[in-house]
Amino acid sequence: MKKIDRKAFFDTIRQKLFGGTLSTTQVTGITTFLDYWEKNYGDADDRWLAYVLATAHHEVNQTFTPISEYGGDKYFFRMYDIEGDRPHVAKRLGNLAKGDGVLFHGRGFVQLTGRSNYAFWEKRVPSGDLTSNRAAADRVLEVGIATEIIFEGMVEGTFTGKKLADYIANVKQDYVNARRIINGVDKADLIAGYAKSYNNAISYETSLSA
Repeated sequence: MKKIDRKAFFDTIRQKLFGGTLSTTQVTGITTFLDYWEKNYGDADDRWLAYVLATAHHEVNQTFTPISEYGGDKYFFRMYDIEGDRPHVAKRLGNLAKGDGVLFHGRGFVQLTGRSNYAFWEKRVPSGDLTSNRAAADRVLEVGIATEIIFEGMVEGTFTGKKLADYIANVKQDYVNARRIINGVDKADLIAGYAKSYNNAISYETSLSA
């Protein structure tokens, strides 16, 4: 299995993307991404890893810590609850019971939202149960679970129907439109720039045999 040269990688992104300084929390979060990649996708296209990293970089404001959506319970109720201001959105998200809008507000590296999405992922993540109560839903904030969701969702296209291979494969490299995997083309150029920097930072260890 190929191993990313972690020292070279962190030395490069520290200067190119983080203004010369990385916190322990940032290093821990990014390391989880690299570990997941090497374990599950080590022989795949490096540009996929770069774009996943770029997406998380933007979505959680460079912290590499899973976050809850900004707002509070009143906001979540208005936006996502069947008895809130947008019942059509609530239905699309599978929020059919009063309280679902608050319980299943956005969490993670890519703001997983809605009962249907939580129910989908609880069948796949370790130990299951993301839907029984708030503590269960908050498990999406665990780094390991949030990392699995962002990778698998972007590889398989579960978020919007668009997947990494649609934009990054062989000679194709469309980092700008790859934003459609998550959210239309919002901040697409900015994230494309991050992806290029992450990709330039990826190199691999070489092993010398006697």
